[in-house]
Formats: sequence, C-alpha cells, structure tokens
Amino acid sequence: MLSKEIDTHRRLYHVLDQPTLSDEAYDALFRELEKLEERFPEFRLPSSPTLRVGATPLKAFQKTVHKYPQWSFDDVFDFPELLAWDERLRRMLAKKNIAEKPEYICELKIDGLKIILTYENGIFVRGATRGDGEVGEDVTENLRTIQSIPLKLSESVTMTAVGEAWLSQKEFQRINAEREKTKEALFANPRNAAAGSIRQLDSKVTASRKLDSFLYDIDEYIDAKGKKITIETQVEKLVILERLGFHVNREHSFFDDITKVEQYYEQWSAKRDTLSYGLDGIVIKVNQVSLQNALGYTGKSPRFGVAYKFPAEQATTIVEDVVVQIGRTGALTPVAHLRPVRIAGSTVSRASLHNFDEIKRLDLRKGDTVVLQKAGDIIPEILSVLTNLRTGKEKKVGEPLSCPVCESLVERRVMSGGEMSAALYCTNLRCFAIEREHIIHAVSKKGLDIPGLGEKVVEQLIDEGLVGDISDLYFLEVGDLEPLERFAERSAEKLVQSIHQAKNVPVAKFLFALGIRHVGEETADLLVRNFENMGIRVTPKTPEALGAAFREVSQERLLALLGIGTTAMESVTAWFRDTKHQEILRKLTEAGVVLDPPKKRSKESVLLGKTFVLTGELSSFTRDEAKAMIKENGGTVSSSISKKTDYLVTGENPGSKFEKAKELGVTIVDEPELLRLLEK
Repeated sequence: MLSKEIDTHRRLYHVLDQPTLSDEAYDALFRELEKLEERFPEFRLPSSPTLRVGATPLKAFQKTVHKYPQWSFDDVFDFPELLAWDERLRRMLAKKNIAEKPEYICELKIDGLKIILTYENGIFVRGATRGDGEVGEDVTENLRTIQSIPLKLSESVTMTAVGEAWLSQKEFQRINAEREKTKEALFANPRNAAAGSIRQLDSKVTASRKLDSFLYDIDEYIDAKGKKITIETQVEKLVILERLGFHVNREHSFFDDITKVEQYYEQWSAKRDTLSYGLDGIVIKVNQVSLQNALGYTGKSPRFGVAYKFPAEQATTIVEDVVVQIGRTGALTPVAHLRPVRIAGSTVSRASLHNFDEIKRLDLRKGDTVVLQKAGDIIPEILSVLTNLRTGKEKKVGEPLSCPVCESLVERRVMSGGEMSAALYCTNLRCFAIEREHIIHAVSKKGLDIPGLGEKVVEQLIDEGLVGDISDLYFLEVGDLEPLERFAERSAEKLVQSIHQAKNVPVAKFLFALGIRHVGEETADLLVRNFENMGIRVTPKTPEALGAAFREVSQERLLALLGIGTTAMESVTAWFRDTKHQEILRKLTEAGVVLDPPKKRSKESVLLGKTFVLTGELSSFTRDEAKAMIKENGGTVSSSISKKTDYLVTGENPGSKFEKAKELGVTIVDEPELLRLLEK
C-alpha cells in the first residue's frame, strides 16, 4: 500500500504537474518504505520506488535487438516541401484504390534522446536507446531513475512504448554550472546533456540530473488477458499512454487538412523559447493506423510521417577573416567574417567577437571551423571552435597595439569600481572612425533624424574636412556639397534642407543624439521626464542652456532617479563638464538649433505613470510609433517584463515575454486595445 501511495504522488508531481504533498512529506514516506523493505526484503515489490536508484555501476552497456524497427522520420524545411509530401501520400493511396482521406495529428518534436520501454504484465522490465534502429543499448537502470517513467502501469498490460528522454533548460544550466566549478567540459546543449546522462554507467549520476520524458507511440499492446489489441489511430495511442500513467505531451493537435498545419508550426516556432524543454520542429503523422500500414516505409523511414524542422539555431562554418571595427566610444570590436551559412531562417556572414579576451577564450584562429548560433534568433555568435578539424594552416589572431584606422595607441580603460575594461579603446578622441560613428548615431531616426545622411555620405564629409562633429552639419551650404562626388545641385539642396528642418528637435531625442555613453533612448527620455526632480525648473531651449543646466545638477540628484546607476551618472556628469563638448553645444546654439520641450501630458490620461512592454510584430503602427504614442500620453516603455510592468502590448508571433506576462499576471492588450487606452 505504501509503494502504491508513493507512486500515486510521483505521478501527480512528475506526470500531471499537480503535486498534493510537499517535498518533505514525500521524502518522509520514501524513507519509511526504505526502512520497511530493509526489515522485510522478501516483501519488496519488483516495481518498488526504492529500486529507481541503487544498482551497482555497470562495466559496459549490453546491446539489445529491438523487436520492432525504430525508424526516424524524413525532414522537410518549408511549407512547399510539406505540401509535396502530402501530395505523394495522396497519389500513393489513390494507386492502392484507397478512397479514405488522410487526417493529420501534429506533435511537438522534442529535442531529446529516443527511448524504447518494454513492460510485461504492467511491470517495467527493459529500457533501450534507439541505436541504429535495429540494435540499441540496454539502459534499463538509468531509465528507472526518471521519475516520470512508471515502474508499474495502471493496467497489467504487456507493451512496447516509444518516446523521448529530455533535460529541462533549468537543469541543463545547473549541471553546466557544477561542471564549470569542477573544470569539466561543458555540455553544448540540453540534448547532448540528456544523451550523456542516459549513457552513464553509474545510475546514481543519471538520477542526479533529473531527466524527464514524453511518450508518444506504442509498437505493441497486449491486454491483461493476453489479447493483442489493434489501435486504430495515433490520437488513441496518446490517450492509452496517458491512461496507463506515462507522461504525454498534451500540446498536440488534430487537423483534417494539411494546409492548417502551417499555423500550428508558426505558433510553436514563435513559442519554442518559452518552454522548459527543447524543440527542433513538429512531427506530422497520418492519424489513421490503417492508412499508415497502407503507406508503409521506405528503406530508412516511414512514409506516413514527416518532421517539419524549425530553422537551425546552430550551424558550422569557416572563419575567413577577423576585421576590427571602431565604435563611437572608441572601442575596438573584432568581427568574424564567415563563409555564409543559413541559420534561424537567414544567411549569416558576420559575427561579433566582442573583444580580444573572447578570442583568447575561444582560442579562435582565421580558417577555423566554428559552431555558430543565433542568440534569441537575432544576434549571431560563435559558440565554440572545432579544433579537431584544424589543418595547421589556421592563423592566430593577435591583439592590436594600435588603432587600425588612425594608428594611434590603444589601451584598456579603468572602469567604475577600479576594474580594467575587457575592450581595447583608441586613445585618439579625434579618430576618424570615432567621429564617423558619433555622427551616424546622432543623425539616426531616433536622434536628430536627418534623412540623406547615410554612412557613405558622412564618411565623405569627414574625408573632405567639411565635418568634424555634429555641429558642423548645420553650417553646411549647398556650395560646399555640389563639387562632391554623388552630389548635384538638387541633391545638395535636398540635404541642406533636411539639415535645416532638423534644427527643431525634441529635447529627449537631442540628448540621445549626443552619444553620451550609457544614455540610450530610454535613459534620455527618463532624464527629460525628471528635469524638475533634478532641479531643472524649465526645459532649456538651446543646446548651450541644456549643458549649463546639467552642469548645475548634483550627482546625488542624478543617482536619486530610479533607473540611473552610478555608471550612467558619472558618464552624464563627465560629458557635460568636458570643454570640447561645451564648445559643440555652443556651436549648435549658434547654428540655431532649438530644443522642443516634451509634450504636456494630461493628468487624466490612463497611461500616466504606467509601464509598457512591446512584443511581436505590430501591424497598425511601427514599434517606434507605438513607443512615441505611449510616451506622449505619460507612459514609459521598458524592454523587459517584471512585476512592475502594467501592460504588455502584443502583435503577431509574440515571444517569451507573452508567457512571462501571463505568469506574472501582467495585463495583456493587443493593438486595438492600446488605441482605446490612448483615446482615453
């Protein structure tokens, strides 16, 4: 009875996610059972929970021949390929004179390790890996340690069940943190960690890694009376598995038309990063088992199913060169030029290496084969170097002693707190590259917003000696531009007109345009909204007046603002006290640049003081337009979800922020609801 009670609570916790006992109470029951079995070993059941761990470590795994071949599905990578697969099925069924139309069940393709479980009269007797599909390895003792795998089924059936063993992201991070402390090689991803855990000769090690499982197929099913049961659909298989006590992923869907599958695919492609387990696609199967049997198998895979893979998040490629770029702060950033490779739905040919310490950590060389991944499906990064593939022709990447643009010395800077910077910086503050990046940043849409001043034009103006800083832009005349390549009278007039139209600029955008370190768009807006709290009673109307106002603000008042830390405070203070920057502000004032005060906000606005986060693809307006509307009505926009967030605005394909907002109880609104809030 005690074994049964413990198993009931195991299933509630690990399979149904509905625990009714605390961990302490569960452990107390478990210890009581251990004591009873120690006193009366003759009464220990073959399915006792205490048998999950404790076997003597193996010297090697035994091979086991699968009673039923373990196939793997063919892959498709886009919707046209999926449609072509569907057409092949229909043609084959038509040739066999089968009029019944195929129905489809879609299941999530878990990125784990395939496992095959054998039960006799309801008792778990053997567990194996897939191996080559015909012969696998007997890993019974290790699979016993997975709490979601029942040692005894709810019915005394004899069966073979197929599924996936997997490791959660949280557990993966914990294991790697421990391995890092003991200086062991880190696992590359949760799938590798799961596979490594299943293949441990000591089951105690496997147990310590807290693997989980999902079961999704039945190869054989014989009831308690010894009768072989025919299962008619894949949906029925999932129902039976859950009824018997297996952990079944409930995120499956049934479709009567292949064209409806794409929406399911897109939905899970967008949500994959919100799950505790890894996904690398979806699996589409013909639901009717009779049609599965009619369609049969090719030499290596079933015809009745296919894996619709998500765009690869990792890929391998060659580092063809490493080029150093100079940012507006003077930081030298090494960038790997890669042999183009498709990853996460786009072709990648560049990856930032961040700094030269990172190159040393990776031991990266020109010509190396590297593992590339997309961080958050946006930024490509080099994960590791495949040193075993080196030919001896690879070239080391040295740390430069001078700036590759102006040839001035480079140095590491002392950061706040006394630590040295990881990045190298050019010591020449008038370096061409720094000036160029400063101006490109300043004239961007989020700053002064001057159309026509692209990177090439800015570079040309600096080359010709016409522009040294942003103030020089406002003194340009048509006659200065006409002689230049790329310019004619009309294009010169157009650019000068754009510059003059940018003389009136919102004060927050102007602050952003100055390029002060650690002052991005949100921080600039935060400073402007808190002028009064800083002692600035009236919004300065000129750049020179703005500089004077900030020089009067004490560091204590800046630090008192929520969202301004020591680093940002020191950066703002130092920038406005610099005499070169004061001269730039004076020239901008002389040129007639006027700072527009922030729009007055209605005290009755429902957005006043509320924090918003945006996610997904907006269709009614751009993300920048949405931010501007929210700010104009007294709200603030943050990039991350927290308990302090008031609203999450969602568009198409919302990311992980959507799930986190639901978890934290944040109010979720769509675009029409945001517009209604704005109208109020």
